[in-house]
Amino acid sequence: MKITEIDAINFKNDIAKNTIEKVVKDETITLTINGNISRSLSAIEDSLKEFTVGYLFNENMVKSLDDIKKIEIEGNQIKAEIDDTLLKTNETVLCSDSAGGWRSKIKEVNPVKSDFQVNVHELIERIEELKNNAEIWQATGGTHVAGIVHDGEFVVKEDVSRHVAVDKVIGYGILHGFDLSRSYVIYSGRMPADMVIKMTRAGVPILASNAAPANSGYEIAKKGNITLVGFLRGQRCNIYNNKNRIIFD
Repeated sequence: MKITEIDAINFKNDIAKNTIEKVVKDETITLTINGNISRSLSAIEDSLKEFTVGYLFNENMVKSLDDIKKIEIEGNQIKAEIDDTLLKTNETVLCSDSAGGWRSKIKEVNPVKSDFQVNVHELIERIEELKNNAEIWQATGGTHVAGIVHDGEFVVKEDVSRHVAVDKVIGYGILHGFDLSRSYVIYSGRMPADMVIKMTRAGVPILASNAAPANSGYEIAKKGNITLVGFLRGQRCNIYNNKNRIIFD
């Protein structure tokens, strides 16, 4: 169950009254990698395999599905076994998750090579479709929502963490054979370095959002050849870096 109900007092027009409010039900999810690397985070207990795959790719721990030997999920506990070759190199675990100041550990950015293009009007339509498919957000206002688009297929995931929501959609794309170099991610949330680096590690050329980029995100986008689309609201948006990927006619 992703939604629960709690007691509250609603104050409106100088009148206070007891009410019942719907809230998103989050859990503490623990991911253990190779028995000795552990990450705990608040997330919705949903699409955890997709999250794990996306996390492993987006945190530079694996380069292909063949590097993932096993994923076991029991309740809110996830155990993953991976080829630890990357963990033994200088590129080890460059965690981009903002918790704990991981941004300072982004040491290397590999540019994404892709000539993929998308029409700006499609992006405008997709941001509305994203909101319309955000069922938990509509009921509670308590989630971020992310979507991945590939060859006309649009898959949406929600979570209390924008990082986890994006990990889930990228993980979905990897598990279902999407060509990520010809896909884009669209989501609700700012675009700082710790989000844009996920695109470079997964090989996704375009990140679109209804919110703003941060300068740190813009700098990573330039180094990683990522196109950012921000302020995607109504009939407007701003495009940053490699603008040739967005078609305006």
